[in-house]
Amino acid sequence: MIILPQYISVSGANPTSEQHLSRSDLTRCDLTAYGRNVNGTSNHQTHLRTWLITGATSGIGRELTLQALENGDTVSALARDTSSLDELVQAHGERLLLIQADVRDERAVRDAVEGTLARFGRIDVVANNAGYGLFGAVEEASDTQVRAVFDTNVFGVLNVLRATLPVLRAQRSGHILQGSSVYGQSAHPGVGLLAATKYAVEGLSDALAAEVAPLGIKVTIIQPGLTATPFLANLDVAAGLGDYDQTVREVQKGIGELPASAFSAAARIAAGIRTAVDSPNPPLRLALGASSATGMRPALEARIADLDSWQRVTDAVDR
Repeated sequence: MIILPQYISVSGANPTSEQHLSRSDLTRCDLTAYGRNVNGTSNHQTHLRTWLITGATSGIGRELTLQALENGDTVSALARDTSSLDELVQAHGERLLLIQADVRDERAVRDAVEGTLARFGRIDVVANNAGYGLFGAVEEASDTQVRAVFDTNVFGVLNVLRATLPVLRAQRSGHILQGSSVYGQSAHPGVGLLAATKYAVEGLSDALAAEVAPLGIKVTIIQPGLTATPFLANLDVAAGLGDYDQTVREVQKGIGELPASAFSAAARIAAGIRTAVDSPNPPLRLALGASSATGMRPALEARIADLDSWQRVTDAVDR
């Protein structure tokens, strides 16, 4: 079964309106489905937080920004161009700090962290959300395209970690949200290089979580599935080779045939993330959306099956 890329919208879908039409309904749904125990008491904590969110101007990052502000939290919103968030400053005043910074620029990221501390005094949640997609066969993607997507999706993540971890270590507290996807544990034709960046993020996050746990810092890898976001405009597509028409191009064709209902609303993804942040025991990995679970489960089961079926050869190495 092919699970199609989360980064691509379908014709006829209107991701932006889907995310914002029913915020009050979403809040009620969030409290019922995510934020309450079986006895009806609220799981949501009352203390306010300071968030540092990268990729804050669109998709999941924008929704996290909106929901954090509506909860009364303070937010430092980072993006290469923050002008689309100007109206939020008018609505939320000093609780929102807009910082134009490219995560690929380590100095800019460090300056952004310093600016956040100057305004808010601390950082409680780091949402390492900035990233974009590259679609095409592994061979089709050029060296320039591959290095560019790694520069943002992996080295940008590391820039944010190096800038924020000294703050979190000094506080002996904090929660790092590492943006991955269903492609952090699975892949199919056309998303090999995108998946490579997400696998890298998940690998370093596994180690990071163990390294910072004794310091009071939590790490959660965020794994959304098919999500209605405006990432299509940022998608980089490799030049095609005819030999991959029966695989990669078939996936592209399937993308265009997906109904809008196949995509989770970014607002609901953000609500799920907030629930994990509110939890005293958040998961290391958080799959969000049915397409995430159904996409990853066969890949995970296949790994166990290979271990089991080849165990005789595995064990023979040590005899």
